[in-house]
Amino acid sequence: MRHAYSGAAIFDGARLLDDHALVLEAGEVVAILPAAEAPDAERLEGGILAPGLIDLQINGGGGLMVDGAATPETFAAICAAHETLGALSVLPTLITDRPEATRAAIAAGVAALGTPGFLGLHLEGPHLDIRRKGAHDPALIRPMQEADLALYCEAARKLPTLMLTLAPASVTPAQIAALTEAGVIVSLGHADCTLAEAEAAIAAGACCATHLFNAMSQLGHREPGLVGATLTHPIACGLIADGIHVSEQAMRIALAAKPEGIFLVSDCMSPAGTDLTEFQLNGRRTLRRDGRLTLEDGTLAGADLTLPQAMRHLAGLGIARERILAMVTSIPAAAIRREAEIGHLAPGRPADLVHLAEDFSLRATWRAGVRTDRPSRL
Repeated sequence: MRHAYSGAAIFDGARLLDDHALVLEAGEVVAILPAAEAPDAERLEGGILAPGLIDLQINGGGGLMVDGAATPETFAAICAAHETLGALSVLPTLITDRPEATRAAIAAGVAALGTPGFLGLHLEGPHLDIRRKGAHDPALIRPMQEADLALYCEAARKLPTLMLTLAPASVTPAQIAALTEAGVIVSLGHADCTLAEAEAAIAAGACCATHLFNAMSQLGHREPGLVGATLTHPIACGLIADGIHVSEQAMRIALAAKPEGIFLVSDCMSPAGTDLTEFQLNGRRTLRRDGRLTLEDGTLAGADLTLPQAMRHLAGLGIARERILAMVTSIPAAAIRREAEIGHLAPGRPADLVHLAEDFSLRATWRAGVRTDRPSRL
């Protein structure tokens, strides 16, 4: 049955359209029309209708972590938890773990195909640089072996998206090239590399950087490091916009230096969508206090953040609404080469969308045209 909505601005993935109506039928977008051409449209109370938000770095949610014990049901529960937070398409993320845990998570991910909102997997490690380990267990960080390469290439053939965060210190350019050829989205992160080493990895096929500024070599005036490579090369990069992981001034600098390609990530953990105050990360007690997630020694361990909260933070910096909206829809979709499926509202696309208030708090979501109202506190 056809249904139309008006009264809210409509963001189609590129443009913010005022005084228009969004027409849905059979779980798909039919058209975006001038509001005058849809006189029977249900009128929303202001705000913005946008594609379902996309989060490419979620370590857990709903009280569950992505780990070696994950099952298809685990992924379904995590995806469902993030849908309540506005992220209708997510990339569950396994941080550095044992080889058998990585294999088990991949197998569970393959078995979870078809789960609403499940895009594939993001493997953050274990092939990182111990000098930039962050909250990752240093005992589990290791160089990439041929068996690892074969595992990832095979996984990329079975999963719709496989992102792999790695450091140049733990891989070779030839391995990056082989991963890229197999369809893996290679992202540089947890790396203390030089600009030249980062550029060699980019030349080999790396096309993304993981949580800009965090756990990477910083921008120096003589050695620009991975931050400098990310800001000056046409690769995508995630940004944790909570004001804790990256200062407001650094975010302004990055957004001015790199007008395209930056997308928002939550880097959230199992407490997302819950009232949990602590959890386990690779067997280590992790605390949730005052908007932060930390190990007991104070090391940041992911973020206590939702995408609508990150959007509000950027709005407070004066960033244009269209750019903020693109950073959670069309830009991450392009980063994983899925822009033909998600991140846009256009005829024939699934009617997976969000209704946001003017301050970007979440009012409602639609999955295949079916609406669920959400509390405005999000």
